[in-house]
Amino acid sequence: MLSNLKLFSGNSNIELAKKVCQYLDIPLGRAKLRSFSDEEIFVEIDENVRGMDVFVVQSTCTPGNTNLMELLIMIDALKRASARRITAVMPYYGYARQDRKVAPRTPITAKLVADLISTAGVDRILTMDLHAGQIQGFFNVPVDNLFATPVILKYIKEKLQNNLAVVSPDAGGVERARAFAKRLDSSLAIIDKRRIDMNVAKAMNIIGEVEGKVAVLLDDMVDTAGTLTQAADALSEKGSVAVYACCTHPVLSGQAVSRIEDSSLKELVLTDTIPLKEEGKSCKKIKVLSVAELIGEAIRSIHEESSVSRLFV
Repeated sequence: MLSNLKLFSGNSNIELAKKVCQYLDIPLGRAKLRSFSDEEIFVEIDENVRGMDVFVVQSTCTPGNTNLMELLIMIDALKRASARRITAVMPYYGYARQDRKVAPRTPITAKLVADLISTAGVDRILTMDLHAGQIQGFFNVPVDNLFATPVILKYIKEKLQNNLAVVSPDAGGVERARAFAKRLDSSLAIIDKRRIDMNVAKAMNIIGEVEGKVAVLLDDMVDTAGTLTQAADALSEKGSVAVYACCTHPVLSGQAVSRIEDSSLKELVLTDTIPLKEEGKSCKKIKVLSVAELIGEAIRSIHEESSVSRLFV
């Protein structure tokens, strides 16, 4: 059934690509990715892809510009090798936070990246937990935006049973948190966050009842962990008996891991859309869940032209 499907990977998240291949019971496609001495990227596809349904797994995480260029060049190489259809599997879509003009004379870089990928020759995008849903409209090709909710929900249901309060760390995440709370049959709270500078935010006020409850902070990504750890400390001060956090994308830049270690967070649940750095792997508060099976099922559905929406929760 999957005989004319091939899956390749850039360097951003080879372990996730291998897990997806293992789930689908197919070999990882052979390709050489290397850089010249001046850091120009060179790609060579080492097997026939003519007429094949090809999927390229590549998160545009750090180093974001290098990983983006790898993806673009791989797509071009596959297109020139006569692949029938090329799907870019981007578990983490970088530059997603630049989805609108926030000040005069600033770019909408999420749209620029979409244009670059489209121009390279991609036929379809498969991604997960986009920072802003409207980014799907930046493409003129089909976009399947998966959610890590089924994977995270299963873990939370097994680990935490009763007296939960799902908390959105800002107003923008309320819809996500509400859907999560509904499936857990728990209460909902919101943190009123005021951003004072780029990558700097201050938690100000908690809307909703969290006293005596196990608080579960929910967000699509954790970057510097400033917002998350401030929110956790604020929830503890308001009487939460324990604070957990669930985020899909572990960007974890700067002092993020040390902030998590020093915070009142009991556990931070992440997925493997982005590979953890060594300091993250050694942090006992961090738990990583794999989305390989979810992505694998989506790839199978796309290849077999069946419904992908059955995977949405």
